[in-house]
Amino acid sequence: MITIKEINKKRDIKKFVDFPNKLYKDNEYYIPAFYQDELNMLNPKKNPAYEYCETKLFLAFKDNKIVGRICALINHAYNKKKNLNQIRFCRFDVIDDFEVTKLLFDQVIKWAKERGLNQVIGPIGFSDLDKQGLLIEGFNEYSNTITLYNHPYYMHHLEKLGFVKDVDWVEYQVFAPEQMSERLIRLSELIKRRYGYKLVKLKKRKEIAPYVNKAFAIVNESFEHLYGVVPITEKQIELAVKQFVTLVNMDYLYIVENKEGEMVGFGIMVPSLNAATKKSNGRLFPLGFIRALKALRTHKVLDMYLVAVKPQYHGLGVNALILAEGMQTAIKNGVEYAETGPELESNEEVKSQWKEFKTRQHRRRRCYKLDL
Repeated sequence: MITIKEINKKRDIKKFVDFPNKLYKDNEYYIPAFYQDELNMLNPKKNPAYEYCETKLFLAFKDNKIVGRICALINHAYNKKKNLNQIRFCRFDVIDDFEVTKLLFDQVIKWAKERGLNQVIGPIGFSDLDKQGLLIEGFNEYSNTITLYNHPYYMHHLEKLGFVKDVDWVEYQVFAPEQMSERLIRLSELIKRRYGYKLVKLKKRKEIAPYVNKAFAIVNESFEHLYGVVPITEKQIELAVKQFVTLVNMDYLYIVENKEGEMVGFGIMVPSLNAATKKSNGRLFPLGFIRALKALRTHKVLDMYLVAVKPQYHGLGVNALILAEGMQTAIKNGVEYAETGPELESNEEVKSQWKEFKTRQHRRRRCYKLDL
């Protein structure tokens, strides 16, 4: 017999967060989320997104064993911004039993109807800082710490429920050449001279602070039009800095200023933490933190966390400057390739960034929708 339980107690939320680690314990391609970050994300006292979001968490049990989970989420800020009546789902994991999936989504749909909402979308989380998109291609590719992994049967369960494609994201491996082409080096120097850009290279983490708010202002401005995005609040910025600043390898932080000294773009890449996170099962303590620090120093793969440029500077060489500098650093450090985060398949401007490099599109993920 399958039963669905709405949960709110800390001990149950811990089980909720840990369920995918058990479900995928024998899957080599699955990379766990950071356990404590996930607990904090689902805690209204610690996640500032609860200022404009509501959630309900559900666990599915079969013979007293957890066999599925789902988070139903109402993002009031996005609904207001787009004049929508949507409910989101995220943190959906399940055994290969369609009945479990159906009963979990029955709870999501029930809450949606109680609140007068008429569409379900997902998987998509609290904000653009959260993971999103069901994996539909690339099941035999290693996941990473900033993306989701799931079995192929997830999409079949959703489509059987009537869910259809809303948008797709694609991901790439961008391979480092043996040496930087002279043409790209000349182009980078030409861009600097033509527009008067200055590439700011910081050496110590304590030097990051003056740039943080400027960087997130650029993120809010440049990503405003993207799918599912709402502005990142000041409290969310503070949380993001606490979570990620220790992961920053200063070699891979790039800030671009214009000739007036105004910050117009930035890029962050982080050495892959996949192996360290996998070995520690997402726990930073007692040994996970040491493994992560080692990975930051010795690495062959980079994760492209974020590149953001002020909209009025799009097409004026800022992205090219950041990528050229990043690739030169990667070559110097013996990096084999970098992995992009999910990019909307319709975003031709982003995809054009990789035209100078050898790439492989290796994963695709989807946000589904269901009209009620």
